[in-house]
Amino acid sequence: MVSIQQKNVFKKIEKKPKIGLNRDTMSLFKKIAFNGAVQIAGKIVSTLLGLVAIGILTRYLGAEKFGWYTTAITFLQFAGILIDFGLIPVTAQLLASGQHDETKLLQNLLGFRFATAFIFFGLTPFVAFLFPYPIEIKIAIALLSISFLAIAMNQIFTGYYQQTLAMHIPVIGELIGRIILVVGLGLGYYHHANFLTLMILISLSSIAYTASLWLATARRTKPTMTYDKAIWKSIAKTMWPIAISIVFNVVYLKGDTILLSLFRTQTEVGLYGAAYRVIDILAQIAMLMMGILLPLLAASFARKNIMEFKERYQNSFDAMMMIAIPITLGTFALADRIMLTVAGPEFASAGIMLRFLSLAVFGVYVGAVFGHTAVAIGQQKATMWIYISDAIITFVGYWYAIPRFGWYGAALLTIFSELYAGILLAWVISERIDCRLSLGRFAKIIGAGAVMLAPIFVFPQLNIFILIPIAVVIYVGVLIATKAVPRAVLGELMRRS
Repeated sequence: MVSIQQKNVFKKIEKKPKIGLNRDTMSLFKKIAFNGAVQIAGKIVSTLLGLVAIGILTRYLGAEKFGWYTTAITFLQFAGILIDFGLIPVTAQLLASGQHDETKLLQNLLGFRFATAFIFFGLTPFVAFLFPYPIEIKIAIALLSISFLAIAMNQIFTGYYQQTLAMHIPVIGELIGRIILVVGLGLGYYHHANFLTLMILISLSSIAYTASLWLATARRTKPTMTYDKAIWKSIAKTMWPIAISIVFNVVYLKGDTILLSLFRTQTEVGLYGAAYRVIDILAQIAMLMMGILLPLLAASFARKNIMEFKERYQNSFDAMMMIAIPITLGTFALADRIMLTVAGPEFASAGIMLRFLSLAVFGVYVGAVFGHTAVAIGQQKATMWIYISDAIITFVGYWYAIPRFGWYGAALLTIFSELYAGILLAWVISERIDCRLSLGRFAKIIGAGAVMLAPIFVFPQLNIFILIPIAVVIYVGVLIATKAVPRAVLGELMRRS
């Protein structure tokens, strides 16, 4: 909880955070641009490769077998989120605190992560055999558990490179993994590989990603796994509020697909899963952006530089909304064509599913802003009730709606859960730090998003690969024209680039 003294400091400052350009704004934009440019560019390429991989899988497997894949992945994601423990922000937070030697802390974080992940993912395949799934799904869960173990280890490396402002290394590692994935799936497609062979290829791509990070880290420090009781206790103390929140978080994040797999056909699961994969990719951008911004917010708050924190808080919100609004509106408007392009004709009917789920994207971005801010100011405990209540309400809703309404019930409750969490997180954080966000830029962003939709409706037959760039240019143009983004900032970034 923020101390009374800190609250009073916030209240004494009556001057609102500036929306215009100043040195801190320039500094923030530069740090985002120059420390994040490589990872943002890399994420774009990685996202495109991910869409190619989904396209290969959907076209090769068809709706039913893609349903097998979706069920296996979701089952493991359920376990993966349970042991997520928020270790990416926890790693960055502990490294920034200076409480422990950096190398020793990293080694203990790796040891802690491997021990917990190995236990959970080692048990998950056995738990899967208790469920009424086809044998192919159960074997796929066992094969893909190796992939998820590798992904779990990546959390520590990502947190480490976030703190050291060297996120280009995880981006390169991710690209290596994605390239191996796409090439492997392409070869599997060409040679008519069976379902389980494709699952092995997916695991190999994740192992390659982790191996590249491990080798890169070895050039900087010693990424071995060790156990130090005091450090593990420090890790547990820092992570437990996040861990409890995440345990409940998993219920509304993955509970819908798990219940769909139990009450509906694998074909319906496959269609819903394909639409959800697109949403997952879009949501990753939110985590990427807040991963860049979290150390900046945490540093300002730790130094008790209130004005700097307020400006970074405001700019973080504005930056996230500049991405959230066009993604939400664009996905809603182009949902049918996106699914047809990404997944193929057999998944065209998933367009309506994507249109519903796109409404949840806005909640994801709002939740990312305020959820990460809670971590930055040490207010994880104050937000736990939000995740707990959200999980209970949504889980009860899933059990009622999914057996009766199938994917409609799942999608509507997903929208509710994301907006519920996002709105309440915004309210709690605003109360805790006594800092009201200015919505001036936000209004301009919404206006720019509305104008962006014009070519989509005026030229409905235009190729989607031509239509999207036109819409983006219009959106950015309106942002500049309305001064939602200061021209001096853009000019400086372009000049430095």
